[in-house]
Amino acid sequence: MTDERAGATAPPADGAAFVDWVRPHLAAMARLAARLAAGTDRDDIVQESLARAWMKRHQYDASRGTASSWLLAITADQARKAVRRLRPVAELGDHDAAEARQDVEGRVDVDQALTSLSARQRLAVDCYYFADLSIGDTAAVMGCSEGTVKSTLSDARARLRSLLEVSE
Repeated sequence: MTDERAGATAPPADGAAFVDWVRPHLAAMARLAARLAAGTDRDDIVQESLARAWMKRHQYDASRGTASSWLLAITADQARKAVRRLRPVAELGDHDAAEARQDVEGRVDVDQALTSLSARQRLAVDCYYFADLSIGDTAAVMGCSEGTVKSTLSDARARLRSLLEVSE
């Protein structure tokens, strides 16, 4: 029965069937790409991820995780590569700055606090809170156990709480 299940969930070799196989995961892939590689084109990252998944489809092993976690791990890897390719952009002068709105200021505070997290904590937060992945899928993307994800998220929340001066 396991062989039938693995065969049913394995990526199809046919292009049209492969599209149908990845379609339910596209929204999560796009959310993760947007979170992990801000300032890049998330659609390019998803496209590169799908191309890589197509080329590596024979390596997918359903016994090691879901199709979603496999595709999201590829997306996270492609997002990291995209960020490394980014070139620094010249800073705008103060005279070019627009007047900040209050809602934008609050978001900037959160974004700045997120950048102070370790890379592992940021990845956990991005996957779980912003890409809406389950603990299990976040663990698969991070390559660790579910308990490690829960601990990492707890540490990240504590750090963010102190940075943002939020009391419970």
